[in-house]
Amino acid sequence: MNAPLADAGLSPAAATRAFLGLASIEITPKQIEKLPLLQAKLAAGSRVFIALIDAADLPAQIEAARQLSAAGFAPVPHVPARFVRDEQDLRARVKALSEAGASSMLVLGGGAPEPIGRYDAAIQLLQTGVFQENGVKRIGMAGHPEGNPDITKVHGEAVLLDALVEKQAYLKANGLQGFIATQFLFEAEPVAEWARTLRARGIDLPIHVGVPGPATIKTLVKYAAMCGVGNSARFIRKQALNITKLLTVNTPDDFVAGLAELHYGRPELGVAGPHLYPFGGFDKLFDWLAAVRG
Repeated sequence: MNAPLADAGLSPAAATRAFLGLASIEITPKQIEKLPLLQAKLAAGSRVFIALIDAADLPAQIEAARQLSAAGFAPVPHVPARFVRDEQDLRARVKALSEAGASSMLVLGGGAPEPIGRYDAAIQLLQTGVFQENGVKRIGMAGHPEGNPDITKVHGEAVLLDALVEKQAYLKANGLQGFIATQFLFEAEPVAEWARTLRARGIDLPIHVGVPGPATIKTLVKYAAMCGVGNSARFIRKQALNITKLLTVNTPDDFVAGLAELHYGRPELGVAGPHLYPFGGFDKLFDWLAAVRG
């Protein structure tokens, strides 16, 4: 047994099961149709993030937050800066999302090539003061353990850390709680290395690590390419060299076990829980969770 886990009184299997009990999940507004399945499979009060991939989906995102809240979940809508026209637009959507039951939001730059309005960075949204004015208690920010090529190609790797330092400082100065939700990846070691770097810079926010749910290798490679996941994309391609593996289902067992070891064995890194992306579909995800939890 791993020594730190033994010190915590946990076997690796028990640590993995307990760690998965801390999971959040991500859906799109249209996937609110899966609400009955979420109610059947997730514990009451679970955090359900609502991505905003298309600016036109804002009304559906607000409605999804309302339904999730009514069902006893904690909705965490994404608020991408590049999808916000101006402060009036921001004020209206944050007010609507808050009234729908969201007291926690993930504020990020967003992946759109060009902003639709005056904002292109999360810190610009935070500095308006709109979130705390509307009763938002907790703000999440995006984390990139393997970098963000859209940013680092132009500005370099250091700018990502500088942005986290600035956003954390704003949250603390304004009495807001914060957390980091990362892009998905496939290995625990890059998370540990990145977390060490954050702590060395004084960033002490809890880290919720993006975990891809069970999916074919082909599907994971596609999402990795879309999201700019670097070393992990190369890692997963190596597993797909044999064509028969393209027809199998990849499960994140080893990755989650490694994250559980970091959570329980190295608490100073602040790995707070897994954030699940159902790339292979909700049925595969929940079947896998049931199997791991025994």
